[in-house]
Amino acid sequence: MLRSMYSGVSGMKGFQTKLDVIGNNIANVNTTGFKSSRVMFKDILSQTSSGASAPDGTTTAGQNAKQVGLGVSVSSIDTLHLPGSAMTTNNPTDLRINGDGFFLVKMNDAQEVPYLTRAGDFHVDANRNLVTSDGFFVGDAGGDPITLADNVTAFSISQDGTIVQQLDDGTVDNGTQIGLARVTNPEGLEKIGGSLYRTTVNSNIDALEPGAANSEGRGAIIAGQLEMSNVDLTGEFTEMIVAQRGFQANSRIITTSDEVLQEVVNLKR
Repeated sequence: MLRSMYSGVSGMKGFQTKLDVIGNNIANVNTTGFKSSRVMFKDILSQTSSGASAPDGTTTAGQNAKQVGLGVSVSSIDTLHLPGSAMTTNNPTDLRINGDGFFLVKMNDAQEVPYLTRAGDFHVDANRNLVTSDGFFVGDAGGDPITLADNVTAFSISQDGTIVQQLDDGTVDNGTQIGLARVTNPEGLEKIGGSLYRTTVNSNIDALEPGAANSEGRGAIIAGQLEMSNVDLTGEFTEMIVAQRGFQANSRIITTSDEVLQEVVNLKR
């Protein structure tokens, strides 16, 4: 009888986790470059009352195993790296990746392994560095911070990441190229806040090599656009209703088991 209680508790915990993930998805529906998550469940090891038996070929038929499940647990919380919708801003430093690549950003030169992001809302600081909204330096095709020329008067960014700089002497400098990284297993990346990801051993950190856009599947860079969140509100609200009803159903398992247990206790009176 207590097994049903524990199953109900595990179900409530699982659906609470699902509601937490759904709530975070909905909260970030307008976050630039945000990737939604989903919760997957698996059953817990079952208790076997009797094992399976084979037929003897004459009088006795085979029997299947008798098992009682012991509840549910969260098997994974996956990040869905599907592309978000494009929003046109016409700002030359707003960049969107049309593909599977990631921008590389660093806090400073001492940081060896860069962070990754899909949020391309960049700007140029007082020292002409291309930085994120939080002040992280955007890396070039070699992984080094990007700094515009001293005498630049205007610039544009092409689809391969090349920064075409118009200089005050009338010449053009196109020697700087924004870098993109390609990750073997994007779902293995770890979210660290600020629309940033950190590489892990399961995302294949050894394969994290910066390179040029429009090469080796990294995708093209579209200037004047931003990639918005890939959260589907309709789907999230549907999943929220499912999680709510699942939570309520598992709570009923606990209350029903408690009522039955109370009847057993009352038998002694």
